[in-house]
Amino acid sequence: MAQSIVTHTHLRGEHTDGAFALVENTVPAGFGGPPLHHHDFDEGFYVLDGELTFQLGEEVATAGPGDFVWAPRGAVHTLANHSGRESRYLLWIAPAGFETYFERLGRLAAGEDVPEPEIKPYPPTIVVGGQIPAV
Repeated sequence: MAQSIVTHTHLRGEHTDGAFALVENTVPAGFGGPPLHHHDFDEGFYVLDGELTFQLGEEVATAGPGDFVWAPRGAVHTLANHSGRESRYLLWIAPAGFETYFERLGRLAAGEDVPEPEIKPYPPTIVVGGQIPAV
């Protein structure tokens, strides 16, 4: 993966009885983000640093430090960092489970092996489109 996400899980599902998880992600300048998708869990994005572009349904908007974007379960959404600098955000996931995806991504990006017993399943994501085009 050419564009690595630096990820840190602050709260895992086992810390909250599965109610939610909290992950901090840092994405590089020009990060294209995931393709447009939906899933059966809620996500809340709180921008800490930099600028992120979000697509929620047909609406595309830019968010900066202190902005919060809500993607309820089932909503088609994605994000990208089209800015010229790194961006950092908190990701709230409810119910918990998808944090394991980011933990695995982080370990793979760091060149670490992920032993088979540590590969936990996570809720499926349904891809329905491409990335947000840069303008």
